[in-house]
Amino acid sequence: GDMPFGSYETSAKDALRNAIRFIKEGNMEAIKLEGGTEMAKTIQQITNIGIPVLGHIGLTPQRKSSLGGFRVQGKTANKAIKLLDDAKALQRAGCFAIVIEAIPGPVAAYITEQIQIPTIGIGAGSGTSGQVLVQQDMLGIFDRFVPK
Repeated sequence: GDMPFGSYETSAKDALRNAIRFIKEGNMEAIKLEGGTEMAKTIQQITNIGIPVLGHIGLTPQRKSSLGGFRVQGKTANKAIKLLDDAKALQRAGCFAIVIEAIPGPVAAYITEQIQIPTIGIGAGSGTSGQVLVQQDMLGIFDRFVPK
């Protein structure tokens, strides 16, 4: 289950409570949340009680406004290094895999090579462990954003 905005950012305690609700009430087997190093401690608390977590870095749709909209992330060396640091932090926190969205292909491939958990690419080239294609994007069903 994809944790909605506001259900995990306020505190680790809120995140843990809402993750448990997702598993129990939502019948989920795992949760997904967005963020890198800033979310690692929260993720670790969630994984420590046995809830599997799928991380999400790069273009994080819930934070698109602070990222300048739906734009490719990690285009400079410093930003690419930050993404690698984020991926390593999520791996250490116990994520079972990481979604890597809208990152240049070579950066996504390098991150995938540097960590031991699978990466799932969305608009991140072919060098990830797996790929996602959003059904609405594939079918051309857009409200405002039109992907490449």
